[in-house]
Amino acid sequence: MNFRLKTSTALAALALAASPALADMEDAKAFLDSEIGDLSSLSRADQEAEMQWFIDAAQPFAGMEIKVVSETIDTHSYESKVLAPAFTAITGIQITHDLIGEGDVVEKLQTQMQSGENIYDGYINDSDLIGTHWRYQQARNLTDWMAGEGADVTNPNLDLEDFIGLSFTTGPDGKVYQLPDQQFANLYWFRYDWFNDDKNKADFKAAYGYDLGVPVNWSAYEDIAEFFTGRDLSHLGVEGEVFGNMDYGKKDPSLGWRYTDAWMSMAGMGDKGEPNGLPVDEWGIRVNENSQPVGSCVARGGATNGPAAVYAVTKAIEWLEKYSPPAAAGMTFSEAGPIPAQGNVAQQMFWYTAFTAATVKPDLPVMNEDGTPKWRMAPSPHGAYWSEGTKIGYQDAGSWTLMKSTPVDRAKAAWLYAQFITSKTVDVKKSHVGLTFIRESTIQHQSFSDRADKLGGLVEFYRSPARVQWSPTGTNVPDYPKLAQLWWQNIGDAMSGAKTPQEALDSLCADQEKVLARLERAGIQGDIGPKLNDEMDPEHWLSQPGAPKAKLANEGEEPVTIAYDELIKSWQ
Repeated sequence: MNFRLKTSTALAALALAASPALADMEDAKAFLDSEIGDLSSLSRADQEAEMQWFIDAAQPFAGMEIKVVSETIDTHSYESKVLAPAFTAITGIQITHDLIGEGDVVEKLQTQMQSGENIYDGYINDSDLIGTHWRYQQARNLTDWMAGEGADVTNPNLDLEDFIGLSFTTGPDGKVYQLPDQQFANLYWFRYDWFNDDKNKADFKAAYGYDLGVPVNWSAYEDIAEFFTGRDLSHLGVEGEVFGNMDYGKKDPSLGWRYTDAWMSMAGMGDKGEPNGLPVDEWGIRVNENSQPVGSCVARGGATNGPAAVYAVTKAIEWLEKYSPPAAAGMTFSEAGPIPAQGNVAQQMFWYTAFTAATVKPDLPVMNEDGTPKWRMAPSPHGAYWSEGTKIGYQDAGSWTLMKSTPVDRAKAAWLYAQFITSKTVDVKKSHVGLTFIRESTIQHQSFSDRADKLGGLVEFYRSPARVQWSPTGTNVPDYPKLAQLWWQNIGDAMSGAKTPQEALDSLCADQEKVLARLERAGIQGDIGPKLNDEMDPEHWLSQPGAPKAKLANEGEEPVTIAYDELIKSWQ
C-alpha cells in the first residue's frame, strides 16, 4: 500500500472542473473513490453523509476565494496539493493554501494582530501561541464561535473529544482557541540493530558495567554517546565514521525551538504538572495564582537562568562538541533533520516524529529489505533535575486559528475548510501520508495496527498513556512571537562560545523580563497580563520546594537503561 503524497488524475480533473454549479455529491464520491477508499474511520455511507453536510453548509460561500497558511511539512503539503483542490471541487469555495516557513507563519500572524489587516483567512499555527491568543483576545474563541456565530458552519460530526491535543489549545478560561490539525512529538531515536548486536552489547557491558539499552537518564545517554562515537562497526557493514549524538547549533530561529520545545523540561528545570509545569513552566516563566507572569530570572522566582537551565545548555554544548558530526554545530533544524537517516548516527535525544515519513523511505541505510526500520523511537531520557510528574518532552500541535480581524463570511468559509481537512472522513488517509496524529479514532484504526511494525514505535507511542507527558508550550508565555525570538539569539551566544551558558541565560531571562515589563506597563492584556515580582535574593527562591531548583552537588546521576522491548510492553 503506497501512502506517499500523490495527486490523482481524478482529483486534478475535479479541481479544474470546480465551480459553484458543479459542487455536488458526484464530485465528493469521485474524491472518496480516488483518494480515501477504506482509509477512513467512517463507513462509506457516513463519509458520504459528512460530504453532503459540507456541500450544504458551503452553499452560501460558493465562489469565494479564501487564503489560508501553514508551515511546510508533509502533512500540510498533502493538504495544499490534494485536499484543498478536492474541497474546492466539492464545495465551490476556492482555497489557496500557502506553505511558508514556521517563523514566517508567526510573523504574518503577528502582523495581522498588530495591523488589523486581514492577511489570511485562517492560520495553522502552533498551539505554542495559546497563552498569546488567550491574553490578547484577537483570535476567535472557538468554543463560543461554534455555539454562536459559527454554529451554522460547524460540522455536527466534528467530535471534539476525539482530538487528542485539545487540552493544548484550551486556555485557563476553559475555552478552546485553536483546532489541532497535525501533531508530532520530540522523542529519543536510536539504532535498534546496533543496540541489539551481541558484540556491541558485550563491549558496552565490559566498559560501563551495565546493559546497553534505551537510556532512562542523561548519564546513560552520555555513556552511550561516548561508546559509539568513533566506534568501528565494520562487523555490521557500516562504513565511515560513527557518531553517538546528533544535534544542531547554528544561531538561527530554529535553535530557539530546540530549547523551548522543550530541552529545559527534559533537564528538569520546571515544576511538576500536566500539560505544563506550574507555577514555573519549561521556559522558566513563573505565574501567580491568576496566571499572570511574574518573572523569568531566579531573583523573581523564575528558572530561566537557574542551575537546571545552566546544566541543560552546558550538556547540549558538550555533547555537540564531543559526540556529533563536526558539521552539526553549523546546522539548522531542517539541515540536521535528515542526518540520522544517512546511517552513521547511533542515537538522538531530540528527534521529531515529523521526520518519520522521511526516515522510512525504501533504500535508506536505516531500513531493512522487508520495509521495517533498523531504528526505533522511545521516550527521551531525563536530566538530573527531573522528577516524576515533570514534563518530559514537547509535542507540536499545529492548530487552526481564526482571527477576529477576518470578516465573518471569510472566517466561516475558512472554518469549513479547516473542518474538512481534519474530518473523520479524511484524517486516516492524511495521517498515513504525514504521520502526524490528531484523532484517537485514527490512532486506533486497523490500518495503523497493520503498519505499526514499519514505523519504529510511533503507533505504540501514540497508543500509550506516555503521550500525555509530551505537550506544547503552555499558557505561561504571554506573547510567543516577542519572547521566542529572544531564545535563539541568547542561546546562540552560548553555542558559539561568545558567552558562558550562565551569562547567556542571565541575558535571556533579563530580556524576557523586559518584554514582560513592557506588557505590564501597556496593560493591553488586562488582569491576566504580566505583573512582575520585586527582585529578591535568589537564595530565597532556590531554598523553596519546586522550581527554581538549587544546584545539585552531583549532576552525574547513576546511569539507567531499559530494554526497548520491555519498554513497549510497559506501554501496553
